[in-house]
Amino acid sequence: MPDGILQGRVAVITGGSRGLGKAMALALAEAGASLALVARDAEALEAVKTEALACGAGAAECYRIDVTDEQQVRQLEREVIARFGAVHILINNAGINIRKTLPEFTLDEWRRVMDSNVTSAFLLCRSFIPHMKGHGYGRIVNMASIMAHVSMAGRTAYSTTKTALLGMTRALALELAADGITVVAISPGPFATEMNKPLLENPEINQQFVSKIPLGRWGKVEEIGKLALFLCSDDAAFITGTDILIDGGWTAQ
Repeated sequence: MPDGILQGRVAVITGGSRGLGKAMALALAEAGASLALVARDAEALEAVKTEALACGAGAAECYRIDVTDEQQVRQLEREVIARFGAVHILINNAGINIRKTLPEFTLDEWRRVMDSNVTSAFLLCRSFIPHMKGHGYGRIVNMASIMAHVSMAGRTAYSTTKTALLGMTRALALELAADGITVVAISPGPFATEMNKPLLENPEINQQFVSKIPLGRWGKVEEIGKLALFLCSDDAAFITGTDILIDGGWTAQ
């Protein structure tokens, strides 16, 4: 994809300090986008900002907030608009996973997963969609999971939230189609990220996962970055209201 294809575009990326969020931020930076990087880890955010500017971002700023807090998201909205003037791309990537069987969950833990994975996307969309309208272009990418299509024991809360994101994606795509704003979900399979560190570091469980992936390996975070870049490009203008699986063939079985 040619350099500079996102020059002049402003992207808000939650969970942008590591893992898939970082990979997507850097891919958009290489295409010339300006970035509003959002996460809780200020030090990690600054490191991503430095790397993004080095690889071509038009500009980059860090915002350390809790994306489940309504007032903090509203403050983020004000600060981003004051800094950049507009927003064209929103990537809802922030999320957590608590691995437990359902009876083991406390209500607080259940709500934490729901708020982190679903409510945050609602709050970010509500704040930034009004600023995305009127440009004839807009992209919202919601990070779902193969756990919205298949599941495993101990993933009830996580699967519930990721399935909810697919419903949000479809309905929001219909609401925003007339504004030229597309809404797409990405459902990654097993990727080598910090969230999956406990699995990667357990040889037995690691092998169990790899054995279920037809391509025989974990995904590389850069592959998510390239997919997100394509979805944010003009070439993807006719893709909306759907979900793209990137899972090495896991759900084809």
